[in-house]
Amino acid sequence: MNHRMHALAAAALLSLTPLAAQTPRPTPPTRDPHSPGYVRAHELPDGAVPPATANGNYILGPTHNPAPEMSPADSVPRGRIYEFTMTSAESKIYPGIARDPGTFGTPEPANPLTLLVPTSHPAPWTRRVTVYVPQQYVPGTAAPFLVAADGPDKLLSPALDSLIAAHRVPALVAISIANGGGDAQGSERGLEYDTLSPRYAEFVETEVLPRVEAEAHVKLTHDPDGRATMGGSSGGSCALIMAWYRPDLYHRVLTYSGTYVNQQWPFDPATPHGAWEFHEHLIPQSPRKPLRIWLEVGDRDLLNPNIMRDNLHDWVLANENMARVLARKHYAYQFVFARNAGHVDRAAKQQTLPEALEYVWQGYRAKKP
Repeated sequence: MNHRMHALAAAALLSLTPLAAQTPRPTPPTRDPHSPGYVRAHELPDGAVPPATANGNYILGPTHNPAPEMSPADSVPRGRIYEFTMTSAESKIYPGIARDPGTFGTPEPANPLTLLVPTSHPAPWTRRVTVYVPQQYVPGTAAPFLVAADGPDKLLSPALDSLIAAHRVPALVAISIANGGGDAQGSERGLEYDTLSPRYAEFVETEVLPRVEAEAHVKLTHDPDGRATMGGSSGGSCALIMAWYRPDLYHRVLTYSGTYVNQQWPFDPATPHGAWEFHEHLIPQSPRKPLRIWLEVGDRDLLNPNIMRDNLHDWVLANENMARVLARKHYAYQFVFARNAGHVDRAAKQQTLPEALEYVWQGYRAKKP
């Protein structure tokens, strides 16, 4: 698509409010990882992934074959999967909202950084929680664990089976939590994942984890160094939000195509640019927190010239900015720019997930009881 066609498609997108009537979002342009202003990164041979022990910025080649760990050998012990359902009637923290189908919102005239979403209203939710318990788990011991957004994440089980058997990560429990429905402003998912506050971490701590322990017959560690968060898109921003606002609960973060853009709703004057604030103000202006972070973005990731016209909706630039500020604050982090990859690209994830998990869990030592 040429520049004129991009402009026409974007204009069509901006001129309409109902989602059902919108022209499909234009395909993002392929971004060059060596663009001026982007972080300097080490270009890897095609098919290679970064060392799991190395910090810094890396560029993946265009071929994304699944890592061998994604297909465990028959001899590898398999974890057990437990599932249960939660409803909004049980929740004191999230009673539930939804946005009417086929609607979005309009910029608030006095504050175009936020949207008016009059079609958002109270609504119940039901969600599944999927729990992976490794065969190596010793009953009664406090297990390290990972909380994953937008569950169930079916790629986690094979990767963890392989990595745990090879002693590359601890024998950890993986908890995949489905979102509460919808997407972006005015939805339950948007409220949960895009709000910059400790609220979602506290929902998980007080309402989800006790059910996990009861349903899956496990004991979960209270050591924040033995707790990780993970997600893609808004689930990725949620993963960082959980650890940022509750570093007493989580120290390890893994994100694919993190939505570090202006998508918070309702508007909060303390963080007026939503998750864009992470790389704009929060990380640069705050003391370094005890976090280890792995993050990825694709060269065809989202570029959304939406009705807000705020220039705060470029996923590639946002993640590049994240890498820059994490480096300046001397965080333990690894940033991967994936060529030939879109938003939360499944092929890129299958290639990188084992290495990413190993990186995130680097240095973990269980505390003695």
